Amino acid sequence: MDKHNLNAFIAVAETKSFSSAAEILHVTQSTISKRIALLETTMGQKLFDRIARQVSVTPAGAELLPRAKHMVQEYQNAIQAINDLAGNTSGILRLAISHHLGLHRLPPLLKTYAQEHPDVILDIEFMDSEKAYEQVLQGHSEVAVITLALEQHYNITRNKIWNDCLRFVCAQDHPLSKVQEPRLAHLAEYPVILPGLNTYTGRIVQNIFQAEDIRLKSPMSTNYLETISTMVEVGLGWSVLPETLVKNLHVIPISGCHIQRELGYIHHTKKTLSNSAKAFIALINPPL
Repeated sequence: MDKHNLNAFIAVAETKSFSSAAEILHVTQSTISKRIALLETTMGQKLFDRIARQVSVTPAGAELLPRAKHMVQEYQNAIQAINDLAGNTSGILRLAISHHLGLHRLPPLLKTYAQEHPDVILDIEFMDSEKAYEQVLQGHSEVAVITLALEQHYNITRNKIWNDCLRFVCAQDHPLSKVQEPRLAHLAEYPVILPGLNTYTGRIVQNIFQAEDIRLKSPMSTNYLETISTMVEVGLGWSVLPETLVKNLHVIPISGCHIQRELGYIHHTKKTLSNSAKAFIALINPPL
């Protein structure tokens, strides 16, 4: 079964749009239509319903989709395995990177990697760390560089690279900036802006207050730390942020309370790493 036809089918199924699939695959919309038509002829089944500009998979399409993804993945794995046996560092390296790390730690490393390994195509997705875990578990990404989970997963190999210190912060003119010898209880008197409890960072902060039996006041939530930093700067609340984002903010010195999160990379325990992945890991976490 032709992999180009399968890729076209997967792209249309996921985007629910022939034009969007064409943009993703860098081909014309007519090419996408021809590939879908060829696949439908091969399968002897209609794979999409097109009603009033709405595209949806048929029952046959829904049955084919997971199998098509598996076939394409196996084809790519075979190509990668052959390249690796030849000692080549080439092919496609699929990475999942958290938004914060993608902005503040990895750009120079990614630039160096691209320069040192021009035959590798970097396929990078930026996302929340929690989603990146799922991407690796499902085999969609080979390596993820993220905030590491608080719990260990038996199918995930995790490696810490950095300790990321977190600071309690507020606006320069916020009432908390005037408090002498502030404590956690003082913070609970004012609105807080935190990542959601579905995030590793949000859970780290919540665990600290729960251990002291302190209930936070009217928490606002967003998973984008840069957005939190801006909201704190304009006085909408206090927060806990990495040191890279505390510029222009007042750091609240909570005595005896030191928070940090672990940043690093993960990969699937049962998947053999490609040469391109090994080279990437050696760059971001060089051996001692």
